[in-house]
Amino acid sequence: MSMSRRQVASAALAAVPLALSAHGAAEASSGRRRRTIHIAGDSTAAQKYADAAPETGWGMAFPFFLHKELPVANHAVNGRSSKSFVDEGRLDAILGEIRPGDVLIVQFGHNDQKSGDPARYTEPWTTYQDHLRLYVDGARARGARPVLATSVERRRFDARGTALPSHGEYPAAMRALAQEEGAALLDVQALSLALWQELGVEETKKYFNWTAAEQDNTHFNPPGAIAVARLVVRELLRTRVLGPRDVRRLDEEIPESWIAWPPAAV
Repeated sequence: MSMSRRQVASAALAAVPLALSAHGAAEASSGRRRRTIHIAGDSTAAQKYADAAPETGWGMAFPFFLHKELPVANHAVNGRSSKSFVDEGRLDAILGEIRPGDVLIVQFGHNDQKSGDPARYTEPWTTYQDHLRLYVDGARARGARPVLATSVERRRFDARGTALPSHGEYPAAMRALAQEEGAALLDVQALSLALWQELGVEETKKYFNWTAAEQDNTHFNPPGAIAVARLVVRELLRTRVLGPRDVRRLDEEIPESWIAWPPAAV
């Protein structure tokens, strides 16, 4: 069932603030605070741990392209949709720590498609947009800037080697919402589809989590995560969410060895 605009806005504004993060508290005590970029998303962006290596979320490579004075808070979690992320209180947690001047990048769609799972499913032109407004309204209510990012594409080709879109109407629904709300849009879906087409059927296998044990056409390995993070940062520049002084290494090779998978939390 679709939520009304008033219900969506009220839910966003009802979030209970949480304590400052460790770096935020330290900066507050020193009288200085850096702008933080927050990521709300699914497994394609999320931090991965040692038991999942070499699977890599693009959020793990994202900081390599940002100035060291621009911290990243990656809240993305495997398997979440725009709906389940909210229902689990994860958006509330972000809104509790986000501050004026911060940026909130929102990328959902992979799991919103799962029509057989009522805990995650949203319909593109109603409940998906309604839930995305929670993020937009919540960030703006706290003086932060919401940024909508269409879902990065899966590795999917037809018999002739044409890269195929896999997210149905969700990217179009997000584009329309961004225009309606006047929010910055990172069209990662279109850009990643073009990149996979350029690389081709065989070369793209080097960017996804293809191992001896599995052939995963959704999640990335280090080269794939680095490539997608580069696309995201270039879009942040194009949309003027970030300026040239905020970014670095956009035209440099990033060593795969920079990617780290910490031990999983107990």
